[in-house]
Amino acid sequence: MFQLLPGHIQPPGHRTRKSRLVTKDGHCNIEFGNIEYSNHFAFVVDFWTTFVEIRWRFVLVLFVATFTGSWFMFSLLWYWIAKSNGDLTAQNQTEEHVRCIDNVNGLTTAFLYSLETQTTIGYGGRALTGHCAGTVALIIIQSLVGVFINCFMCGIILAKISLPKKRAKTVTFSNTAVICLKKGSLCLLIRVANLRKTLLIGSQIYGKLLRTTTTPDGETIILDQLDVDFMVDAGKDNLFFVCPLTLYHVINRSSPFYELSADTLPLQDFELVVFLDGTAESTSSSCQVRTSYVPQEIQWGYSFLPIISRTKTGKYRVDFSNFSKSVRVTTPHCVHCFETDGDQRTPNKENHINQLKLGIDNLGFQVIDIPDPVDVTKM
Repeated sequence: MFQLLPGHIQPPGHRTRKSRLVTKDGHCNIEFGNIEYSNHFAFVVDFWTTFVEIRWRFVLVLFVATFTGSWFMFSLLWYWIAKSNGDLTAQNQTEEHVRCIDNVNGLTTAFLYSLETQTTIGYGGRALTGHCAGTVALIIIQSLVGVFINCFMCGIILAKISLPKKRAKTVTFSNTAVICLKKGSLCLLIRVANLRKTLLIGSQIYGKLLRTTTTPDGETIILDQLDVDFMVDAGKDNLFFVCPLTLYHVINRSSPFYELSADTLPLQDFELVVFLDGTAESTSSSCQVRTSYVPQEIQWGYSFLPIISRTKTGKYRVDFSNFSKSVRVTTPHCVHCFETDGDQRTPNKENHINQLKLGIDNLGFQVIDIPDPVDVTKM
C-alpha cells in the first residue's frame, strides 16, 4: 500500500491508491477484525472509557433508557407493595385498612410516584404513610440510586464535552506541503496555526513516514514507520504557538526523502503523518493534533505566501486567506543536483591549504650557489 523504496519508481500510468491511514482532519482509517469474543469483555470492564468514547446519539439513548428504566423498575416494586397491602382500587378494603402509600391505586399511579420520588418533585398527592417498614427502606434505596445515576450521567456528558480532541479542532494544518530552499538547504515545509488566542503549552512537533518496505530477508513490512524531524527557527520543543508557524524538515542524507526528485515524487506511494502535541492553557488537558500528506499533496518548487503583517495601530495581523497558498520559486530538481552544484561552487579546501604551504613553482627562477662568508676577526 505504502511504498517508498530507494531508487524505485512506479511505472507510468500507475494509479496511486487514495486510501490513507490518517485523514486530513486526524481520524484514523483503520478497523479491527476477527477479535475473540472474550476480548470484548475488556470494553465492559473499562465501561467509563467506553461510555465516554461512544457517539452522542448513543449517550442520549443511554440517558433516556437509564432514567426511564429505573423509574419503571421501582414502580413495579411500589406496585407490588401496594398490591400486597391491599391498597389497589380493585381490592376490597375495610374501614380499618391502613395504607402503605396514599393515592397509589394502579400501575400508572405507581409509575408516577416512582418518578416523583426519584426526581424529588413531590406533588403532594402521593406519599408514604409511614406504617410500612418496606416502603421506608425502598424510598431510601431509590433515592440513593437516583443520586448515583445523576452523577454518572452528568459525569459522562461533562467528560464528552471537555474531551481534549475538541481543542484540536481549533488547530489547523496547511492543505499541502511544499519543498523549496530554506537557509541554504532543501527542505519540506508545512504550516500550522492555532485559531485560538489561548496557547498550547509545551508544544512538540514530529512526523512519521508510513510506507511498505522489504527487508533483506524478503519480508514485506506494511505500514513501516520512519521518524521525520520537524522544527521551526526557534527549535522544535516548547514552541511559542501564538501565531502560525512554518515547520520544515531538512532533506539530507539521513532523511527518508533523500532519493526523491521533482519527477519521481508524484509517482511514489507513501503517507506523511504530522503530529502536534500540547497542553491546553485554559483546561490543562493534553491534546494531539494530526494530519497526513500523500505525494500528490506535496508541491516541489513552491513556497508559502507570507501571511503575517503589521497594521497601522501596531497590531500583528494574520491573513488566513493565504494560509495554504503557495507560489513557484527556483528550486533544485533533486537533492543530488543541489549537492553537486554546491560542490562545484565550493573550492577544494585541502588543495587550497596545500597551495598555501607549498607555494607555486616559478619556472623562470634561477638557482645560484652562494659561497660561505669568510670569518674575519680584527685584532
